[in-house]
Amino acid sequence: MTITDAPARTGTALRIRGLRRTFGSAVALDGLDLDVAPGELLALLGPSGCGKTTALRVLAGFEKPDSGQVLLDGEDIVPVPANRRDTGMVFQSYSLFPHLTAADNVAFGMRMRRVAAAERRSRAAELLELVGLPDHGGRFPHQLSGGQQQRVALARALALRPRLLLLDEPLSALDAQVRVNLREEIRRLQLELGITTVFVTHDQEEALSMADRVAVMRGGRLEQCATPAELYDRPATAFVASFIGTMNRVPGRLAPDGQAEVLGVTLPVDGPAAGATAFLVRPEALDVSADGPDLVTGSSFHGASTRLRVRLADGTEVKADLPSHAAGAFGAGAAVTVRPQRRPVLAAGEEA
Repeated sequence: MTITDAPARTGTALRIRGLRRTFGSAVALDGLDLDVAPGELLALLGPSGCGKTTALRVLAGFEKPDSGQVLLDGEDIVPVPANRRDTGMVFQSYSLFPHLTAADNVAFGMRMRRVAAAERRSRAAELLELVGLPDHGGRFPHQLSGGQQQRVALARALALRPRLLLLDEPLSALDAQVRVNLREEIRRLQLELGITTVFVTHDQEEALSMADRVAVMRGGRLEQCATPAELYDRPATAFVASFIGTMNRVPGRLAPDGQAEVLGVTLPVDGPAAGATAFLVRPEALDVSADGPDLVTGSSFHGASTRLRVRLADGTEVKADLPSHAAGAFGAGAAVTVRPQRRPVLAAGEEA
């Protein structure tokens, strides 16, 4: 069987139930429940201290939970030592052995499992070719760029054909362009191999561009787990709405029919909104026309679109995204309204 001959699996590959982990009085995980489908890439996303890294360390076996289950293909792996869990791990800091060549780094786990030398060499060469480094097997880590070192680390994690691949912010130490290229490569490989993957990141752009689903965490709990499009268009909470992308908090009121009246437009409301006096609206949902009571205070060019910063007549600051060819037509005076849309708005809580 070659590296790319991924075995077909059905059902739920990874099931997390009631995961709790505390450090003294600090609660890192507070009853986390998650399911990951076979071959899925799930991103754990959230602010610092939300519990995403602790969750990954529990999956890897580096932390033992206070309570809860981690079922991998139906087997509870909580009691299983980290080196016997059939998982592959890629770290932020590469963690390559400096005295070993790239090929020997890739083959290290196989050597520990007493895989025959010829098979080790063959599989290491195949994996280095898979990650785009077919001619780098004889180089040492200090002779490789950061992106190349992380490719070697990825090849090493895949060498034992793990059932679960764990990625701990693997791109955060890299330059911007290298990050973009490598995240595309990681996604290509993950799809090609069909390997179930959990990816931790604080970067929402990485999560939304790479993952099949994104689990947004906060305070050790799951706020929402959904596809990138669902998270963006239908956030379940005001926290998710504000954390994913950019969101404006716009004054408004709840009409008798239960819809929101925002900037002169009536819109459907998603979720509870009793007593709401402000609603959340994306920058691309706002429209700007000339000669109104609002004040354009600045702009930033983003290629096809330009983001205008506008101070409404009541003092509220908002951002509006317009096509760049239209954004330059405004002087200081402007009128902001909401474009007609079927997308419901969310009532803004105190946290948003």
